[in-house]
Amino acid sequence: MCADTPEYKHTLNLPRTDFPMRAGLPKREPEWLARWEKIGVYDRLREKTGRQPFTLHDGPPYANGHLHIGHALNKILKDMVVRSQQMMGKDARYIPGWDCHGLPIEWKIEEKYRELGQNKDEINVVDFRQECRKFAEGWVDIQRDEFKRLGITGNWEDPYLTMNFHAERVIAEEFQKFLMTGTLYQGSKPVMWSPVEKTALAEAEVEYHDKESFTIWVKFKVTKFALPDLDVAGEEVALDDRTSTASIEAELAQDFEGASVVIWTTTPWTIPSNKAVVWGADYSYGLYEVTDTPEECWAAKGERFIVADKLAAQVFTKARLQEGQWRRVRDVTNAQLEAMTLQHPLAGAEGAQGEWDDPRDFRAADFVTDEEGTGFVHCAPSHGMEEFELYRDLGMLQQVITYNVMDDGTFREDLPFFGGKRILREKAKKGNWEGDANAAIMSKLAEVGGLLARGKIKHSYPHSWRSKAPVIYRNTPQWFAAIDKPVGDGQDTYGTTIRERALRSIDELVRWTPQKGRNRLYSMIEARPDWVLSRQRAWGVPLTCFTKKGAKPTDPDYLLRDPAVNARILEAFENEGADAWYKEGAKERFLGNEVNHDDYEQVFDILDVWFDSGSTHAFVLRDREDGSEDGMADLYLEGTDQHRGWFHSSMLQACGTKGHAPYRGVLTHGFTLDQNGMKMSKSIGNTVAPEQVVQQYGADILRLWVAQSDYTVDLRIGDEILKGVADSYRRLRNTMRYMLGSLADFTESDRVAPAEMPELERWVLHRLAELDQTVREGYAKYDFQGVFQAVFTFATVDLSAFYFDIRKDALYCDGDTLRRRSARTVLDILFHRLTKWLAPMLTFTMEEVWLERFGGEDSSVHLEDFVETPADWRDEALAAKWAIVRKVRRVVTGALEVQRTAKVIGASLEAAPTVYVDAETAKVLETVAFDDLCITSGIHVSTDAAPADAFKIEDVAGIAVVFAKAEGEKCQRCWKILPDVGSHAHAGVCGRCDEALS
Repeated sequence: MCADTPEYKHTLNLPRTDFPMRAGLPKREPEWLARWEKIGVYDRLREKTGRQPFTLHDGPPYANGHLHIGHALNKILKDMVVRSQQMMGKDARYIPGWDCHGLPIEWKIEEKYRELGQNKDEINVVDFRQECRKFAEGWVDIQRDEFKRLGITGNWEDPYLTMNFHAERVIAEEFQKFLMTGTLYQGSKPVMWSPVEKTALAEAEVEYHDKESFTIWVKFKVTKFALPDLDVAGEEVALDDRTSTASIEAELAQDFEGASVVIWTTTPWTIPSNKAVVWGADYSYGLYEVTDTPEECWAAKGERFIVADKLAAQVFTKARLQEGQWRRVRDVTNAQLEAMTLQHPLAGAEGAQGEWDDPRDFRAADFVTDEEGTGFVHCAPSHGMEEFELYRDLGMLQQVITYNVMDDGTFREDLPFFGGKRILREKAKKGNWEGDANAAIMSKLAEVGGLLARGKIKHSYPHSWRSKAPVIYRNTPQWFAAIDKPVGDGQDTYGTTIRERALRSIDELVRWTPQKGRNRLYSMIEARPDWVLSRQRAWGVPLTCFTKKGAKPTDPDYLLRDPAVNARILEAFENEGADAWYKEGAKERFLGNEVNHDDYEQVFDILDVWFDSGSTHAFVLRDREDGSEDGMADLYLEGTDQHRGWFHSSMLQACGTKGHAPYRGVLTHGFTLDQNGMKMSKSIGNTVAPEQVVQQYGADILRLWVAQSDYTVDLRIGDEILKGVADSYRRLRNTMRYMLGSLADFTESDRVAPAEMPELERWVLHRLAELDQTVREGYAKYDFQGVFQAVFTFATVDLSAFYFDIRKDALYCDGDTLRRRSARTVLDILFHRLTKWLAPMLTFTMEEVWLERFGGEDSSVHLEDFVETPADWRDEALAAKWAIVRKVRRVVTGALEVQRTAKVIGASLEAAPTVYVDAETAKVLETVAFDDLCITSGIHVSTDAAPADAFKIEDVAGIAVVFAKAEGEKCQRCWKILPDVGSHAHAGVCGRCDEALS
């Protein structure tokens, strides 16, 4: 509103503020960052005493490369948690951290050596590790600045790093607890192995991508048939037609000997390591004979094959046999299968040197299915966990384990036919990692008549998330933590084994957000095998243990368990870091005089980096002054992939060393996708870098994107989405600007007690009381989307479109009235709540708003707490009454909009409509200034029947409006059209304005 004449314009209480409409966030935000650092906001918050601690423990990002949008999502969510908990009265601490050891960094340093033509293994290991350390340090500094730019609060001056000397000492100390309690053991079993990186991998280091694999159907000949006992033969031939058991057995032998059991596999490279074939005891098998063969077929006429009946047609189709070119000869029973002896297809091959001449074990197994393949599974227990466990439980591992595959994925040099062949290339060629091993094996099988069919299949296959190369299962000596062995450390509240403690912690100790996270981690831990702790690399914390020469891993004295030796190692690590393990004379130094140095060997494997990050609770939460009083975190917050990563390893590690989970709460968020729901990819060109968003829009827009999103599912981001976020931001900014302008000269002398306020103001206070509860409950359960939507809807619908719109007239045109002072009091109350409620989300903007009103050298909204809202502001009866008022107002507003669109009126103040309502509603409207609420110059309320052509809204029954223009003259100050204009002391104004001017 604005006066029509110059002499009245200066008499209005127009808003006054320097708060700009355009935010200019990319330029302004760094200024606020510098200010926060200068006044030490984070440290000053720690000075607030007597508060309940709240610790969000940072899952360490890897110190390698610039931030991606997933990093931004994660850190912004963490910041919202920390800031909101602090403003709700907690001492909310946040210590940023970095994961610094491991293969990605080591790989980068190796690449540098390879470019120089140098062999990494010829470099002094301590020098090599120092280069890795410097590389990590550089990226920590870069990422720290990138995180800070997003407005993330925390102890940036003193973060935790897994490569700090104290951290390396504690990681070794935590490992030693596994050593001393007997949960550590050395075993040989198939583990996921990266031939490209030459190390074992954990499940968390693996991602699944489609891969095209060779698939082959291979013949294992039946060389012998010998029934142990006729009564278990299951033979259909009537006994009175046979003269002896021998004749029945001879007939069966004639049927089966020379036939082949057919297996199917997608890993031809495992055939040289085959030691057995297994079948399913519950399936139907048959003996089939080839009756005719087409050209280019590896089956011969008269050749016989044993396969599962359900899969027979599929198998023979793959062998290029058509219907009518094979026939079923007979049933094959379990007893008959048990009577067979099989040979490897390469047995007796010229040049094989007897490598595969031993008979293959042949038995039933539970893991066989008849859903695909042949109903038989070839077993290479060195390269498959199910086969390994089968023969482990049978006590036959010694007979079936092979060591044919080297750490680089090549076959051992002395393996006949295939020595030196590679399963995978050292480097991919046009995205293809296929080596020469599979082709060589298939060729040899075809040459010796062992191949029935071959093809290709595209399937989901594990790849290393670092090198992106496929992985294999490879039997290799590794160090494990036994998760089902009693720990024996006296911390048995949640169970005696690591698995028991973890499962009970999940259900009894941890709060899950969302709840489905519980099910995911529980099922993973319930089914997981022992934890592989060792890696065959150089950059990490070593397994600080010694093994006895000549002893077997199963011997009680195989591992040295000496507290004095352990103490010397820890002291050295504290002062020198883990490099001490690799220095000349380290073995003698640590073993000291109590142990014969020649009796023991030093272990040089390093710990899985997930053990490093899983141990952070000990050197961050437990050991730091700004950690946690009980060594536990109130919250771990990471992406949903960390159920198999950090959440998982932290749980296992802590259950092994402290007896229970290291966290009381776990929050998981989804992944980031482009705006079309596609996975982001540099090759596709659909990535969204945080830096780009910050430079174009500002960090607060990125933060608002997070606040508006449902983080429990995958989140989409892109230009169109960010434009929508920016629009929401502008609407909020306008709301804050309006309040600032209207509060320009507000003082305590203007304040009005709630009991003295008009009903409209008391209704706003009621809504604030409702919203206060919503905000606090939402922040407490980390429902940022719910909090933002509630506050945004209140600001844009209840305030901007309703309360502000109505009270604009009183604020601008009233004199020193109770109504105006009440409205400004409510605006002050709103200001203190909205700025603080939104500060955890719009960190920079709410600081700007706050400083615009309460500037000062040490002032900051982030030093404030949420304002306590009196419970007696809630007035349900008043709220019910005003719900009726707003419902009627909506119909009036709709009717006026029709007239405005038709250009009958230009503004609602030109109208004085009649509203038709029932008697009860009329009584309600009589108690309020309904014309002011509808922003009309007059309004008439009638209980008569509404005319047929009255304006109505379909979903609002019983209310109708008939439009009429206001009668009178237009007030030159407030623009209302009233009959009394021109009849007062001041020319051309209404009575209200005349009083204000007087």
